Amino acid sequence: MTQSETDAAAVRAFPELRHLITLRDGGWRFLPAPHVGGVPVRIDGFREYPGHWDAIRVESPVDVLGIRMTRENPPGLVWERTGSLGEVVTELALLPPPDHRLAPYLVTGTAPLLVPGHLEPAR
Repeated sequence: MTQSETDAAAVRAFPELRHLITLRDGGWRFLPAPHVGGVPVRIDGFREYPGHWDAIRVESPVDVLGIRMTRENPPGLVWERTGSLGEVVTELALLPPPDHRLAPYLVTGTAPLLVPGHLEPAR
C-alpha cells in the first residue's frame, strides 16, 4: 500500500487525520505517542525554524494546543492557539515563518519544553 493509499484509508476511518497529514506534508515531525492500555493518548508534533519551533499537542479532535516558541533557554512563547484540530492547524498554516515581517515576535511568556509529556499551555 502506498503512502497516499494509507493516508486515504486513515482519513476514511478518522476524518480528522487529514489535518495532521497536512502538517506532515508541510515538513512537521511527530513524536512517538504515549500509550495507556495500548491506546495512544495524545499526539505531539513540531516544525523547526532557525531560532524558533512551532509545536502542536492533540489531546482529542476538540482539545488542541498550537504554539510558536523561541529556541532560547527557557523558550519564549510568541504565539499560542487552542481549539479544535481543524482550527489550530488552519491557524498554524496561516502563521508566517518567523523571519517574515508580519510574524509574531513579541515574547508573551515562557513556553513549555518540547518533550513528550511536558507540552502544557503557557502561563
